[in-house]
Amino acid sequence: EVQLVESGGGLVQPGESLTLSCEASGFSFSDWAMTWVRQAPGKPLEEFEYISAISKNSDKTDYAESVRGRFTISRDNAKQTLYLQLNNLKTEDTAMYYCRKPKSTYHFCNTPMYSCYDRARGQGTQVTVSS
Repeated sequence: EVQLVESGGGLVQPGESLTLSCEASGFSFSDWAMTWVRQAPGKPLEEFEYISAISKNSDKTDYAESVRGRFTISRDNAKQTLYLQLNNLKTEDTAMYYCRKPKSTYHFCNTPMYSCYDRARGQGTQVTVSS
């Protein structure tokens, strides 16, 4: 069974930083590209904002325009863990953050299209940016 456990969120002030983690299990993590997405409160499950994606061996990364230059995605395949470093946080970054895996090992999901992703998701980690 695929399990994704996000952590590292919190309440911070604008301009501060956080590091999010996603511990994966139940599948061969090193064979899959991975993606971070975020979801505003009250949105249905299939509506989320794409944030960043990374290939299985980290040779390719991609970022949404809204976070490029502020967020950095990385992974440690030996630890089966995905990371997202969030710098210079803004109030509009407030959301629940999730890591997601694609439906197949051939996909690199850098899109908000729900159909790209496997149904599995974790409980998310809340990031709140407020002064």
